[in-house]
Amino acid sequence: MKGPSRRDVLGLVSGLGAGFFWPEPARAFAEEGAFHARLLETPGTAQLGDARSAASRWAFELVERTSAPGRLSVEVIVADSAAVLREPFLVWSGRADPGELSAGAVRRLGEYLHLGGMLVVDDREPATGVFRQAARREMARVLPDAAPVPLGENHVLFKTFYILDRPYGRVQGPPTISAITRGKSTQVLFLEHDLLGALARSGENWAHEVIPAGAMQREMATRMAVNIAMYALCSDYKDDQVHAPFLMRRRLRR
Repeated sequence: MKGPSRRDVLGLVSGLGAGFFWPEPARAFAEEGAFHARLLETPGTAQLGDARSAASRWAFELVERTSAPGRLSVEVIVADSAAVLREPFLVWSGRADPGELSAGAVRRLGEYLHLGGMLVVDDREPATGVFRQAARREMARVLPDAAPVPLGENHVLFKTFYILDRPYGRVQGPPTISAITRGKSTQVLFLEHDLLGALARSGENWAHEVIPAGAMQREMATRMAVNIAMYALCSDYKDDQVHAPFLMRRRLRR
């Protein structure tokens, strides 16, 4: 069955991002309409401090760079809890096999995705791929009728705010992203670049070195995070003509 697009969950009022509204069908999620990088916790993936700092930094960068609202507070959401359904964005990160999701977690995440939610699966140890492969295994239980496929270079995710030619993170990783798309909405992203690692802070400093390209790569990873946030807020907004004046002004400023 075709899942609802996130356009039914969240609409954008103007091309300048002056404000957001929640249409009536979206009341099952939340009333606030601000980006919030919530962390999903499963029995085998306790969310570490650097993941929390990265989630907060994600929202901070969005607010600083765009007109979109964001929440800097960090919430860790247990996978089988009703809190999963409160807002339409979740990040599931890890370094090892998280183990098998409980039946309750499978049901809850399935409900979340059928409502139009978005899940970012961020592999913190891309070189081994253990977490990523396990997450794919468990997502096959959550969405047995959908499989991840590579996103094309022209996918709107790479142009929602910044124009990007590939995904970025703490490590270089592959030039593509695999994702589960239902209807017109890309709902589950499988990142192989440790995006949270590029955003994580340790006090006043960055928590991790970014390799191989250092500061420039971290900047591109931050742009990647902003693009994902903008996509989560308004899905295929780049396809809407209402945003043309905003995009043209930004290009002229360059």
